[in-house]
Amino acid sequence: MRKLISILAISAACSLMASAAPPAPTPAATRQAIAKVLATQTAAWNKGDVAGFMVGYWHSDSLVFIGKKGLTYGWQPTLDSYRKSYPDAAQMGQLDFSNLRITPLSADVAQVVGRWHLVRPGVATGDLQGHFLLIFRRIGGQWVIVADHSS
Repeated sequence: MRKLISILAISAACSLMASAAPPAPTPAATRQAIAKVLATQTAAWNKGDVAGFMVGYWHSDSLVFIGKKGLTYGWQPTLDSYRKSYPDAAQMGQLDFSNLRITPLSADVAQVVGRWHLVRPGVATGDLQGHFLLIFRRIGGQWVIVADHSS
């Protein structure tokens, strides 16, 4: 009888744990959530809000950014690099992402390939543009960039 009660208790506990786990997002839901992160980043950038732009990145020392200056590890060093490279709203310009290809790789990982363009009228160095590959992870229910290779 004790064995039967133990088996039933374990079975009930497993059922509760399985039903408490959040369901894996569909590929369409993943694409939509990531597109929203990118739209939020664009809006923050275009208001001159670098810190708001960085909300889309994983707030971790394990974040990696690869750009023309090489590797940058960590959220704070990445923020500092953005602030140094784009010290004011004129240098930041207006950001636009295009040619986005959002590809879910698993329930919690996706990659995004696309093009970025900064319109910077009145800035001596002119507009900037390039391509990027982002790796997103769903951490704590939120999609964040964990790796960014922009050129």
